[in-house]
Amino acid sequence: MDIVDEINRAHRELLNGDRKVMTLRRRYDAEIEDVWDACTSAERLNRWFLPVTGDLRLGGTYQFEGNAGGEILRCEPPRLLRVSWLFGDNPGFSEVEVRLSAEDGGTLLELVHAADVPPEFWSGFGPGATGVGWDLALLGLGLHLTVGGGRIDEESFHLTDEGRRFITASSQAWGRAYAAAGGTPDEVAAAVAATTAFYAPQEERS
Repeated sequence: MDIVDEINRAHRELLNGDRKVMTLRRRYDAEIEDVWDACTSAERLNRWFLPVTGDLRLGGTYQFEGNAGGEILRCEPPRLLRVSWLFGDNPGFSEVEVRLSAEDGGTLLELVHAADVPPEFWSGFGPGATGVGWDLALLGLGLHLTVGGGRIDEESFHLTDEGRRFITASSQAWGRAYAAAGGTPDEVAAAVAATTAFYAPQEERS
């Protein structure tokens, strides 16, 4: 796996208003129906993302183990899925929309995450706090679709040289998206440093 190539496969955008809107686009060498099934089947989500429970239908609710949960707001197979994305004690607006379209014999996936982010959190981490997590998820999806690989273990991935390079490159890529959306050099540098340290902390040496 070429880490730089994996980072470059995705295009990242940020709308940095009162509501933060982050967009990731990535093409996969798989049929649209296969990508849709990987993103909506509980059995397959468990293999590349996280175990999920709930009533997985339009109007139903879901919960990812140790992560977000919410309501299924739109479901239009095999092209559009929108869910509320609620995590922890933050009750503010947060929605994720996944759009799929056939492209050059494969599938273009567009993931849009729109949320009201507490200002103190945004000033500390910027878009990378969520963006690196989505990059790791889409890396896992790519491995699942191409070689049947499992999900990326965020607890141990950063302990590998490959994992640290991917996380650092992802954090820097979101820093560039932040700068393009109006983040100042100081804001961007601080956010990239904090995000990288969160996802890939330096191990203490005895």
